Amino acid sequence: MNNFEEYNDPISYDIENDAYTSELNLLTEWAIKQGGPIIDLACGTGRMTIPLAKKGFELIGVDLHRGMLEHAKRKAENLKIQIKWLVQDCTVLQLEEKSPFMFMVGNSFQHFQTNEQQNLVLRSIHSHLKADGILVFGIRFPTAEELLQPNTEEYWKTYIDTIENKEVKVYTISNYNPLEQIQHYTTIRKYMDIGNVVKERRTNISLRYTYPKEMERLLFENGLDILHVYEDWNKSLLSKDSDEMIYVCKKR
Repeated sequence: MNNFEEYNDPISYDIENDAYTSELNLLTEWAIKQGGPIIDLACGTGRMTIPLAKKGFELIGVDLHRGMLEHAKRKAENLKIQIKWLVQDCTVLQLEEKSPFMFMVGNSFQHFQTNEQQNLVLRSIHSHLKADGILVFGIRFPTAEELLQPNTEEYWKTYIDTIENKEVKVYTISNYNPLEQIQHYTTIRKYMDIGNVVKERRTNISLRYTYPKEMERLLFENGLDILHVYEDWNKSLLSKDSDEMIYVCKKR
C-alpha cells in the first residue's frame, strides 16, 4: 500500500474536508510576522494554501500526489490566484529558494513512518528555511484513547456529499502496532438514501504516532528549536488530555 488511497479522489476529499479552517488564524499570524515565500508542505488540494494566498501572501504548494496538486491548481486558477505548485517528495526537497515560513497541516507529518523518514523530512525542511525561519505543523496526540481504538467498525462522523446529494456516514476500523507506533486505519464511507446504504467506499491509511518527549529530541537533533507547543490551533496549552500537538519551531 502506498498510503495514497485516502487521496485518490481529490474532489470527494475536498467535499469532506474543505470546511476545516481551524489552522488559518495561527498560520496567518506567522505569515504576517515572517513574510514569504511561504511553503505549504504536503499541501494536498490547497486547503490552507489557497486561503493564505487570497490574503495576499506569496505561496508555494508542495505535494507528492500529482492528482491532489492538479486539483489544487485548477481551484486556484478558477479563483485567479497565483500560487506555485510543485510535485516533490518532502524528504528530498529541491526548491529553488529558501523560505522564512514553512508549514504542514492535516497531520501530514504522520505519513513519515520510520525514524529515517522523520529525520529526512526535518533535515530537508531545515535546509530550505532561511536563517531564523519558522516551521509550524501539527500531529495527533498519542493518548490511550486515540491509540486503542476498536478493531471493529466505529462511527466517526457524518457529512453531505454535495455532488451525489447523499448523506455519508463515516466509520473506522483501527489496528495499532505498538512496536512501530503505527495505526492502521480502514475508513468506511456509507452513502445513505432514505435510511438505506446505497454505496460503500473503503480506503486504508497508516499513520505514525510520536510522543511529546520523542518529538522534542527529534526536532532538536534536526536543528529546530521549539518555541511553542499547543493542543489546538487556537493556541490552548498542551495537556495530558489533548487531542493534537501543534508545534511552532525556529531554525537554529
